[in-house]
This record gives sequence, structure tokens and C-alpha cells, in this order.
Amino acid sequence: MTGKGRELVDMMERRKVDILCVQETRWKGSKARSIGAGFKLFYYGVDSKRNGVGVVLKDEFVRNVLEVKRVSDRVMSLKLQTEGVMLNVLSGYAPQVGCELEEKERFWSELDFNGHGGEGNTGDEEVMGKLGVKERNLEGQMVVDFAKRMDMAVVNSYFQKREEHRVTYKSGGRSTQVDYILCRRGHLKEISDCKVVVGESVARQHRMVVCRMTLMVCKKKTSEIEKKTKWWKLKKEECCAEFRQKLRQAPGGQVVLPDDWETTAEVIRETGRKVLGVSSGRRKEDKETWWWNEEVQDSIQRKRLAKKKWDMDRTEENRQEYKELQRRVKREVSNAKQKAYDELYTRLDTR
Repeated sequence: MTGKGRELVDMMERRKVDILCVQETRWKGSKARSIGAGFKLFYYGVDSKRNGVGVVLKDEFVRNVLEVKRVSDRVMSLKLQTEGVMLNVLSGYAPQVGCELEEKERFWSELDFNGHGGEGNTGDEEVMGKLGVKERNLEGQMVVDFAKRMDMAVVNSYFQKREEHRVTYKSGGRSTQVDYILCRRGHLKEISDCKVVVGESVARQHRMVVCRMTLMVCKKKTSEIEKKTKWWKLKKEECCAEFRQKLRQAPGGQVVLPDDWETTAEVIRETGRKVLGVSSGRRKEDKETWWWNEEVQDSIQRKRLAKKKWDMDRTEENRQEYKELQRRVKREVSNAKQKAYDELYTRLDTR
């Protein structure tokens, strides 16, 4: 997650994703923080070099969070109340091949979501569709067994998609399905679609799995943020001169303002709104992405398109192009941060 929060939010906005589970965040701590554009990340981790899980929520869902359970750096859950219905969102990151058996058993005692579910559903029709990828391995069977015990369904396996939209992990010549969305069997009818999103470059090898649910969210009425006149623009000479000119013309061409203070104040306010403009009323950008600029956003867009191009045609030329753009984005992010800090320090040195 380090350095990728704003890019992740940008992807969620474009893909219209309201709730996103993330794994292997490698962030240490047990906190919740804004990552921009009204999205908030609840996360837990004990080591900045491995593991870590989290759940990203859109602002309208943040207000509905009732409980956060941070079980371990591999399992955490949130409880939301939407339209009077309780919704439990769980993010799980299972030990991969090569981890100690003790670690795997400890995770399974908490919950397991990792493994190759595979194609077919013979004997497992109540929890699996037929549309998996390749053969099922031991870890995949554990996912199926867990689904049976908890009366859940493996959502990925119920929707007819091209293999490219079912593969969740791709590296070199290897491709498979190791990421899943599970839901209660009784709620399966509320999910209208589930697929893998390709062409994004936030994560190098893993792909985002999304599903569309028909749950109606109860939106609370929020107080409207006041739109303020941009009086600070009067520091600029040209704005100040224009404001004086318009103010003289405001009271019907009279040179002198009305004697009544209420009328005079309203004339000044109205002139200020017309000449100087008003703020949008939106919340300020979160403190972690105040350095974000259009150049960085354009670079990330080019990187995303290069990743999509490489996924479609895995030539060495496309790979090198994607790698070069990755390095360029890192440099531009670093430069943007440094420039923003330099400007901040310069301002702090003044009165």
C-alpha cells in the first residue's frame, strides 16, 4: 500500500467499487486513515515487510461501520448496517505455498480464503458453480470445505466469463485463480455479476475481483458544507482592482455605498461572490495526498495502459515499456512530494 493509496482510490472511482478488501498491505499498525476522495482504509499489520490486511470503504459506508475486528495480520472484518440489514465484510490473506504448516493451521483456525478452487463442482454443487480455473489443489479444497461448513457459496464460480476475466493471478507464463469472493448461499441471488478486472496496474501480479450486489444503502442526510467566498484572492492586485471597480458599480452606479449597514454588507458579499468566486463546499483533500498533481495522474494512466498492453501481448518490448513507466511513476511521485515539501518549507520561512 505504501505510495499507492491515491492510485487505488482512483481505480475504485473509475470502476465504481464501494467496498474493497486488500491483502499483503505491509503496513504496521491497527488504524483507520483517509486515503483520498472520501475513501477510508481500515487496516491491521504487525510487520512492515510482510502480510497485513485491510478494507477500503467509500465515505457513505464509513458512517455505517458498527464494529471492526482485527483478528490477526491475515484476517480482519467489519460489520456494517445498511438499510437495516447487517453486512459483514471480511478480508483474509492465506499463507502461500512455502509457509510453515503451523502458520497455515493457525490461519485455518481463524479463516482461510486461499487456494485453487478449480473447474467443476461434482459433489460440491451446493457451494460451487462449474466455472473455476484449472485443477483444484489442497488449499482450494479447504476453501470449498470451509464454504460447506459456513453454508456459503464461492461467487467467482457461478458466472460465465472468458478465462481472462476469471484468472486472478498472472505472473510470467503462469495464470491461475487464487482470490475468491464468498457470500452466504441465501444471498447469492442478490449478486448480479462477478468478474476479474484486467488492465489495472496497482498490483503487479494479482488482479482485482469485483461483484455487483443489489443491496440498497440507507444514505443519511448530511449537513451541507458551507460554500465560502474566496476573499483570499484580494491579495492579488488584479483581483483587488476588479473588486473595487465592481463594488463601485454595484449600488446602481452610485459612487457612495448605502448608509444602511445591512444593505452595504450584502452588496459587498454579493460582489465578492461574483468577482472572487466561492469554494466548492467539498472536503479538503486528505493530508496523505496533498502533493497529488495532474502530472502524476497522467503518468499513472500511461502505466495502466502499458500494463494492459503487456497483458494482451506479452512481448519483451511491451514488458520493458511497462517496467520503464513503473520506474518513471516512482520518480515523478518522489519529485512531486519533494516539490510540495519545498514549497511548504518556503512558506513556513515567511511571516
